[in-house]
Amino acid sequence: MSSSQTSGHALRTSFAALLLALLPCALQAQEAQREPELRGIVQQAIDTAPCFADKFDSAVWFKLQEPRLRRLVANPDERMQILETAFCEASRPGEQRLPPGLVMALMEVESRFDRWAVSSAGAVGLMQVMAFWPDRLGMKRFELTQITANMRMGCAILRYYLKMEHNDVRKALARYNGSVGNRRYPDLVVTRWTTRWNGADDLGLSSIARNR
Repeated sequence: MSSSQTSGHALRTSFAALLLALLPCALQAQEAQREPELRGIVQQAIDTAPCFADKFDSAVWFKLQEPRLRRLVANPDERMQILETAFCEASRPGEQRLPPGLVMALMEVESRFDRWAVSSAGAVGLMQVMAFWPDRLGMKRFELTQITANMRMGCAILRYYLKMEHNDVRKALARYNGSVGNRRYPDLVVTRWTTRWNGADDLGLSSIARNR
């Protein structure tokens, strides 16, 4: 090996050793920076979400539900959009109030919060909306994979079935899922609602009666 090759090999070895030495520090720095960045994102959502009557309600909703959703949705921007839309659509002015925790539970069971999810029956997106619904609701089919549009359609459908079933949540959920007469799906959604997405349904507004 020539002297230049020996020198180059030594340099590469030293550089690799330096990288290995710095790796723990880099990982620690990334870990330390993650939470402040997340706090900033959550704070921005609290300050700007349009459908909250006051910042207290906004803060409770985001700070309670964001850590729960973090385990299922890696992208922080998508998390904030899902949380904001869930509350806003549940609280749509002039429409029947939906418990936002129920909306979250339905999405977890239907798609595990994957906006690209497609079922064997052709249902699409976060709330697994069937492809014929956009036409009925005056929307476009491509919107099925968009967070806000899909959730707007899903909440409208859920309201429709709740009204049909006189606010019997389980019967409405069975219609939503196309499993009328089978309690497995409604029970699963209600269990997720009451154990994982609970605690914030009455923020600023009264929730519908839970028929269990």
